[in-house]
Amino acid sequence: MSKISIIIPVLNEEAYLASCLESILVSTYDKSLMEILIVDGGSSDKTLEIIKEYQQTYPFIKLLHNPQKIVPISMNIAIKEATGDYIIRLDAHASYPKDYFSKLISWHNKLDAQNVGAVIITDTKNKTAKANAIKTILSSKFGVGNSAFRTGVKEPTVVDTVPFGCYKKDVFKQYGLYDERLARNQDIELNKRIIRGGGKIYLVPDIKCTYYAREKFKALAKNNYNNGKWNILTAYYTKTLNSLSLRHFIPLLFVLSLIVPTLGAVFYPKLLYISLLSFVSYISLVILISIKLNNHHTNLIYLIYSFLVLHISYGIGSLVGIFNTIKRIYTNEY
Repeated sequence: MSKISIIIPVLNEEAYLASCLESILVSTYDKSLMEILIVDGGSSDKTLEIIKEYQQTYPFIKLLHNPQKIVPISMNIAIKEATGDYIIRLDAHASYPKDYFSKLISWHNKLDAQNVGAVIITDTKNKTAKANAIKTILSSKFGVGNSAFRTGVKEPTVVDTVPFGCYKKDVFKQYGLYDERLARNQDIELNKRIIRGGGKIYLVPDIKCTYYAREKFKALAKNNYNNGKWNILTAYYTKTLNSLSLRHFIPLLFVLSLIVPTLGAVFYPKLLYISLLSFVSYISLVILISIKLNNHHTNLIYLIYSFLVLHISYGIGSLVGIFNTIKRIYTNEY
């Protein structure tokens, strides 16, 4: 068996970290061939206490520090410390089945890939109607687009990215480390860089992990606002749109279809009909899809509102990203 280095960037994850670690520690993978590198970004809650408590029993858990907080820097710190043949990037907001690591390594050997990843099952810790609505829309194609790692595949499939990748360690020597300028989209950018260099990334159907979604609308909006903003900033920093896909820009187009004609209506009032048509078409589709998705675990109003929060916050984030990019160009900030 190969030695694996599991890397988990964390920042204030007291609510999720223990269950994440428990799922890793009951793994069937040989613990003598495993190291867990947790990189803390300056947590102010009980995250560090949880880590130190586990270290007392499991000496292969190592704590590293990243005062600059952002994930790609944490990843690079840990990659440089890692001694494994494979680097596995995990998230504290998720739990992993017992055979997760053995299957990842097995598929690596079968596929001769640079990166192999799992399908995500979206869930919530608390089963409230609101949390279930958020979970439901994050598993919907209308919510997240053609994101294969969320919607699933039937056979090992070459994809543009996977969320929690298992990389051969020499990948980072061949293609470079994570881009430390990117507070978001660092995994997507790295995977697209690997593909452009001739590497292969596979999503496999029989490996699944459970990702715990944010359970409040405010948290959902904040997360997707930042995702949208960093789509634009990623394109700016990498000087290419190849790091992203069309699905990442659809919420921006929707928001622009509301804002631009409305502003233009100041000079030509009939343009307002374009905004109205766009919104009515969208909300009608949202209502129809929400009716289809609705069940006794949630309710229709929460589903409709979840879609609105997801798409509008994402689109506004992208719009802000455009303004931030213009500012960076004007001030020559790189």
